[in-house]
Amino acid sequence: MHEEHKRAILERTRRIVVKLGSSILTTASGVNQEQVGRLSSELARLVDEGFQIVVVTSGARAAGLSRLGLTRVPKNIAEQQAAAAIGQIRLMAFYERFFSDFHKHVGQVLLTAADLQDRTRYLNAKRTFEHLLHHGIVPIVNENDSVAIDELKFGDNDRLSALVAGLVDADLLVMLSDVDGLYASDPSLGHSPLIEEVDDIDAWLESGAAGGAGSRVGTGGMKSKLLAARSAAHRGIPSIVASGTRAGTLARVVDPDDHTGTLFLPRGVTIPGRKHWIAYGLALRGELLLDAGAAEALTGRGSSLLAAGIREVRGSFARGDAVRCIAPSGVEIARGLVAYDSSECAKLCGQASARIQQLLGYHAGDEVIHRDDLVLLADSSAAQIARADATEVRGPANTLASGAQSDGKEEKHR
Repeated sequence: MHEEHKRAILERTRRIVVKLGSSILTTASGVNQEQVGRLSSELARLVDEGFQIVVVTSGARAAGLSRLGLTRVPKNIAEQQAAAAIGQIRLMAFYERFFSDFHKHVGQVLLTAADLQDRTRYLNAKRTFEHLLHHGIVPIVNENDSVAIDELKFGDNDRLSALVAGLVDADLLVMLSDVDGLYASDPSLGHSPLIEEVDDIDAWLESGAAGGAGSRVGTGGMKSKLLAARSAAHRGIPSIVASGTRAGTLARVVDPDDHTGTLFLPRGVTIPGRKHWIAYGLALRGELLLDAGAAEALTGRGSSLLAAGIREVRGSFARGDAVRCIAPSGVEIARGLVAYDSSECAKLCGQASARIQQLLGYHAGDEVIHRDDLVLLADSSAAQIARADATEVRGPANTLASGAQSDGKEEKHR
């Protein structure tokens, strides 16, 4: 089945986002020019074969470390940003030089999370990519670490690559690092088979088999790649995780008969553009814990979220922020944009929509999250989610309020 699935994917693949990890691009002393040159040549060949390529590159910060006399990423934020400012220039100079050897031009696109959290800037970035690709330019993307602060960082370039894949409507996401793919267990502890194909990413995330830490110059690990693959899968985009340390990996990735790496299939609900942006492009500011009726209504009937179905509010958020919706089982079933802030939601817990004006002094709508601003994430059946014991819910200890249950038919989402 692997060849059948891969062949079907490649037959419709024209646009590929390729993420290159720090572990294959850098050394303790800076940029590995030989690796950058080799990968640039492989990417240029894909362009010659008719693919549109977007490169998400790591390594800018590591590339600047040697100029600062450092061998590890410093803890000081200012030093990290200085290293990134130096490294971005050096890294792009290498890409420009190596791609020009194959008569290809590149364009640098530096992003922060704020660029993709703001809908207008998100769409502007989308248009920029389209123009670059239309003119045959290879976009080289990196997080703008020289100015980004923790609140506005993607966290790692695996997540960034998945968001870029959704932004440019890619047909395939390829994440290259120093590992061959996903293993059934930790390969460092003994023989473990490589998993060739995954169609249930959530099961692997829940198993904990993916581990966590990345390299000493990178921030990602296998878990971050699984999260990125899940994000891409919800956009209908398949992913391949493979080793970029071996020559010819990219050629093998686009060979339908080759078994290089791990193929992650897009399964379950495919999330359209704006809702994918809500689910994965925005910083999540809080959580709403739902009762069983609300969880069933959201997952089973595509309803909006009403105040009556909220049992508890966690976190501090403003109107329009993105929050998680948690079922009684503790499973995150949805994300959405709230119509009321956290203190207001705390007052509304378990209350009928008819009481909003009385409780808050104004009325911004009957829905706490309108279904147009709500994204379902859970593939589990509504019945399974709704039946789970409410006592299983666990979370941060910054609870604002616990709401009473309402008996109204509409307010209970039944």
